[in-house]
This record gives sequence, C-alpha cells and structure tokens, in this order.
Amino acid sequence: MRVFVGVADAGSLSGAARTLRAPLTSISRKLAALEDHLGVRLMTRTTRRLALTEVGRRYLEASRRVLAEVDDAERLAAGAHAAPRGRLELTAPVVFGRVHVLPVIAELLAAHPALDVRMLMVDRVVNLVEEGVDAAVRIGELADSSAIAVKVGTVRRVVCASRAYLKRHGTPRTPDELASHTCVMFASTAAGTHWSFGGRAIAVRARLAVNTAEAALDAAQAGLGLTRVLSYQVAPLVAAGALRVVLAEHEDPPLPVHVVHPGGRLVPARLRAFVDFAAPRLRARLARAQLR
Repeated sequence: MRVFVGVADAGSLSGAARTLRAPLTSISRKLAALEDHLGVRLMTRTTRRLALTEVGRRYLEASRRVLAEVDDAERLAAGAHAAPRGRLELTAPVVFGRVHVLPVIAELLAAHPALDVRMLMVDRVVNLVEEGVDAAVRIGELADSSAIAVKVGTVRRVVCASRAYLKRHGTPRTPDELASHTCVMFASTAAGTHWSFGGRAIAVRARLAVNTAEAALDAAQAGLGLTRVLSYQVAPLVAAGALRVVLAEHEDPPLPVHVVHPGGRLVPARLRAFVDFAAPRLRARLARAQLR
C-alpha cells in the first residue's frame, strides 16, 4: 500500500524508487503483486507516466486513510500521539469556509509543520465516512446522531437591503409588509417563494432569483430589493454600511454551527489537533461577527 501511494504521488516507478529509496525492480514487483492480490488494475501506463484508473483513484484515497490510521496507532503505542502529522481532510460550506475556516487552517498549519490539509468547500452535507473526510464544519441542526459534534456558535438568517432601497420603498416593520416589497431570492433550488419568520411562512415577491449568496448580496447592494442570507455572509457589508438588516425581531431561532467528526474510532492526532485548535478560534470569530 505504501509503495502504491508512493508511485501515485511520484507519477512514475522510478520516482517512487527514489522517494522510497528502494530498487526499481522491487517497486515494480510490489505494485504488480498488489494488483494481483486485488484482481484489478490500479494504474495504466501512458507514454510518459503512470495514470490511475478509476478504481485506482478510489483505492488511493482509502490507502491514505488506512496508512494514516496505522501511523497514528504506532505513534500512540510509542507515546508520540500528541505530535500531529499527515494529511487532514476537511469540509465546510463555501462562504463560511473561505471567511472563517481558512484563516484558522492557516494558523493550524503554521503551528504544526508536519500537518497537511485538503479542504473541500461545498454547500452540501458530505458523508464523512463514505467520502473519506476527517471532519466537517456544519451549519444547522445535525441529523447524524453517531457523529461527535463540538458546537462553536450560531448564525442567523437575516433580511437586509441597501439604504437607498429602504429610502425609496420604506423599511418593513413586520413580515406581512414584505408583500409590498420586491425581493432577491437566494436558494439552491427553484422552490424559494416563501421566507419563514417564527415558524410562519411568508410569501415574497421575487423579481430576481440567484443561486449564490454573493450574487444575492450584490443585487441587494444595487438596490434590486430585500434579500435573505446568513448573518456571517452579510456581516462585512453591514459593518461597512453598504447594507442594513431589517426585521431582526421577527427572525427564526439561530442556527447552530458545529465541528463534526465520525465517532466510534481512534481519534488521530491530526484530527484531535484540528478540533482542539479550531473550536475556540471559530467560537471567537463567530462571536465577533455577530450582527447587533
């Protein structure tokens, strides 16, 4: 498995032989033996280098996880479990990841030189076990009760608009007054004609619908209407005076933010280091980003 990962990383048998300090014939023999054992081709030869097959790509990710857990177990037995090293697979929502998680990751990498991070930023719930992800930052109520979760704060769904729009059309005081306003809808699906306030679904008139928070905020700044996003997404624009939050007293309860990782297994040093390092820093960042 280590030979296979070495070949995949080097892109060639000779490169792996140099990296692993092993004879080229030994590298070739062990790779062939692994493929014979599995009964599948992990790599195909091209004119200049080796290329992973689809099975090989999946096996590579699984191999990295297995080898990392073996290394963690050996360090634990040797009493060196406190020194994090290896690759950490993380995921977070796109905007939250860019605004809050990446700065924390930069600090983490500076504090632990032997640690590497692969960051997957997507606005969907990633299956940690199936996709080989060590930990996730998630916004909203958690559905997976088997996971271990550390709460780091809350965010709100807020309605906002430009001061120019509010000056022209007035400031809504209750959710029912939205009927006389135009709105910019931000939703990942076409089903987005209502906003919830205290459990009540209020119909809104959307003259523009977009699929990213950035586009919704740009449209709101341009005076196209009211929009509804998460508080951390609009916080910099509110602080700069570009947008103003309205209907704050009618908002739904805040959404929790957690750092989540799979339960029921040995927690590797790299994962423990991330949770211990990131949780208090994310908690502090979310506290500072709260809209008043």
